[in-house]
Amino acid sequence: MDRVLVTGGAGFIGANFVQSAVSTYGRITVLDALTYAGDVRNLAPVADDIEFVEGDIADASLVDRLVGQTDVIVHFAAESHVDNSLGDPAPFIRTNVVGTFNLLEAVRRYDVRLHHISTDEVFGALPLDTGTRFTEETRYDPSSPYSASKASSDHLVRAWTRSYGIAATISNCANNYGPYQHVEKLIPRHITSVLTGRRPKVYGAGANVREWTHVDDHNTAVQLILQSGRLGDTYLIGSGQERSNKQVTETILRLLGQPADAYDLVPDRPGHDLRYATDSTKLRTELAWTPQYNDFESGLADTITWYRDHEPWWQAAKATTEARYAANPPTAVPKNG
Repeated sequence: MDRVLVTGGAGFIGANFVQSAVSTYGRITVLDALTYAGDVRNLAPVADDIEFVEGDIADASLVDRLVGQTDVIVHFAAESHVDNSLGDPAPFIRTNVVGTFNLLEAVRRYDVRLHHISTDEVFGALPLDTGTRFTEETRYDPSSPYSASKASSDHLVRAWTRSYGIAATISNCANNYGPYQHVEKLIPRHITSVLTGRRPKVYGAGANVREWTHVDDHNTAVQLILQSGRLGDTYLIGSGQERSNKQVTETILRLLGQPADAYDLVPDRPGHDLRYATDSTKLRTELAWTPQYNDFESGLADTITWYRDHEPWWQAAKATTEARYAANPPTAVPKNG
C-alpha cells in the first residue's frame, strides 16, 4: 500500500482520512472535483505531503491514468446530500454510479486494491423504539435518489468482485460528524446557525433517529479494513450512539448556552427515513475496532469548539446555504402544533 489514491479526499470524511493517514503510506494522491462540498483548505495541514489532482471520477481517462499509478484506492467521492438529490438526481447518478463504474473498470485493468465507502442509508429505514439494527445481510431498500445511487454503487462493487475477481471491500457507515463537515448537514448547520444568531430548523417533529459516529472513529475503521479486512466482505461502521434530531438539536443549543427549545419545526421532507442503526459486531470482533468517542456529547462539544474556532472556513458556505434554503423556505410550525 505504498501508493494510495483517495477519491473525494478534499471532502469532509475524505480530508479527515487523508490527514490521519498521511504518515502511514508512502504517497497519497487526492482526486477531487471540488464541487461545493470539497475544499482544498481541508487539506492545508498536509498540503506539502500529498499530491492533489482536481478532477472528476466521471472522467474515465483521468481515472485510468491515476489508477495505473496506484496500489490501493480509498473511494470516498460521492454526492451525498438527500435534499439536493430530491431536487436534482442527475449529479448523483453521474458521480455515484458512473464514477464508481469508471473506477471499477480501471481497478480491473490494473489489479488495484479498492475500498468503497458507502452509507447505511442504502438499507432504508428501521422502526422507531425497537432494538433492531442493520447488519451486513440486511436487504437493500433505498428511499431517496441519493441512497439509491449509493446502493447502485455498492452493487457494482460486489458484481465486479464476483465477476472479475477484483480485490475490494465495502463499508457502510452511520452518520458521521466532526471537523470540516459542510454546513448543509444537520450538526454543522445547527451549530453555525446558533453561532450566527439564527434559530435551527428541524424537520417534522424531530423524532427521526440517527446513529452518530465521529469521523475519526470512522476513519480508524477504514484503516483497519484496508489492513486486515477480508477481500470481498462488507463491514458496517457505527458507534452505537443513537439520537433523535430533536435530541441532537437540543444538545447543541444547551452546549452553546441557549434555551433547549430555541428552534423551529418545519414540514418534513419527502421519504424521510425514521431511523438508522447499525450492528458493527463484525467490525468489532474480527478487526478489534473500538470507537474512541463513546460519549456523543463529548464528541459534539469538540465539534462545536472546532466550528467556533474556524469561522472563516465556513462563513461563505453558510451564507450560500442559508440563501438557498431562504429561496424556497419550508413553513415553520409551532413545536406543540
